[in-house]
Amino acid sequence: MKVAIFGLGYVGAVSGACLAELGHEVVGVDVSGAKVDLINRGEAPIVEEMIAELTAQAVQLGKFRAITDAAAAVHASEISLVSVGTPTAPDGTPDLSYVDHVVAEIGAALKGRREPHIVVIRSTVPPGATEKRFAPVLEQAAGEKLGQRIHLAFNPEFLREGRSVRDFHQPPFTIIGAMSDAGFEGVKRLYDGVESETIRTDPATAESIKLLSNAWHGLKVAFANEAARILKTAGVDARKALEIFAKDTVLNISPAYLRPGFAFGGSCLPKDLRAMISIADKGQASAPIMKAAIASNEAHLDAALAAVRACGRRPVVLFGLAFKPGTDDLRESPYVALAERLIGKGYALQIVDPYVDASRLMGKNKEFIEREIPHFVELMARDAEDAVDAAEIIVYGHATGVDKGAIIERGIGKVLIDLSGDKELELCGADYRGVGW
Repeated sequence: MKVAIFGLGYVGAVSGACLAELGHEVVGVDVSGAKVDLINRGEAPIVEEMIAELTAQAVQLGKFRAITDAAAAVHASEISLVSVGTPTAPDGTPDLSYVDHVVAEIGAALKGRREPHIVVIRSTVPPGATEKRFAPVLEQAAGEKLGQRIHLAFNPEFLREGRSVRDFHQPPFTIIGAMSDAGFEGVKRLYDGVESETIRTDPATAESIKLLSNAWHGLKVAFANEAARILKTAGVDARKALEIFAKDTVLNISPAYLRPGFAFGGSCLPKDLRAMISIADKGQASAPIMKAAIASNEAHLDAALAAVRACGRRPVVLFGLAFKPGTDDLRESPYVALAERLIGKGYALQIVDPYVDASRLMGKNKEFIEREIPHFVELMARDAEDAVDAAEIIVYGHATGVDKGAIIERGIGKVLIDLSGDKELELCGADYRGVGW
């Protein structure tokens, strides 16, 4: 393919050399004449492992060149990649003006032409920017609607400094947030020869994945460092502890728990978070992440309560009381906390959880529920169908297959607030509302 890359900084320079290595004809565009001259001499404008050799080879073979003329680059290509910076503005938001300017330049260069063209945003931008901000800019500059001749997509990069060439050839995945089939197919063809799963999604989701990834990586670093500060006060070498910790690829380093749902609870997570915080406080070590985890969990509970209250004070049925399905453990269950708050706000409440049998509760489990909701037995519904019929608001935490069937069959037209992200419930004909989606 004939490719134009706008912005010859870190991402643009690496992508240009690597795409040329794949056999594409690449022209780089930058306002810096110094960068343009360096590339045309076969020299990389950045210091990075393997990039000097790749750049020299690509230029020597006539596969990679650079210019300052944006229109000439567009006219010489079939796909344009936008890799300009999005620095932080004074108010903390990303400054998208450089992307706006380049997209407008590309659109102006395409105006009145007949050849099809794909514009690909690779700069890191907030969710929604491609469709809501850059698409109108491109349409206005080009003088035509997108989707016929001109196509727009978002394609995030996942290049780490120090190993960016290897990351280009072995990415975790290739994500294409495409607004059209032609746009998707064109971007996909760009990466022929790169071994990775190609995932098509909408631009906003693709944009969010780049931000989520970097936020998660930053959180992991901060968590490890915070854990080290805390454990040091207890005489534990965190390097050894975290090395063993990371060997658990079932729960610790895995997709486990990375699924939006309701707040955490039970007899372990809240208790052990508090234990880590107490160790930190005792040793005078700062533990903002551990404390924020508890505060964030509380905020999620508040969000669920707000979702119910937004529907008015109407009869409610809550599916799920134990902290997770398949158990009768009520200790620090977020569903108990939600039920308690609904009762406190004056809601008529029924609860469906066939695993919770008051006659079988004992020990700390019984003490907890009798302290939090002394009269909970009176709230437990014997029949899920009757409970759904009597309610105007269904709050879904978890349920057996039979009880969920009662919601699907009899919940049509009722407000359904899903705390667990059950996609089957979205299609049951209720007024579906997710607590975080």
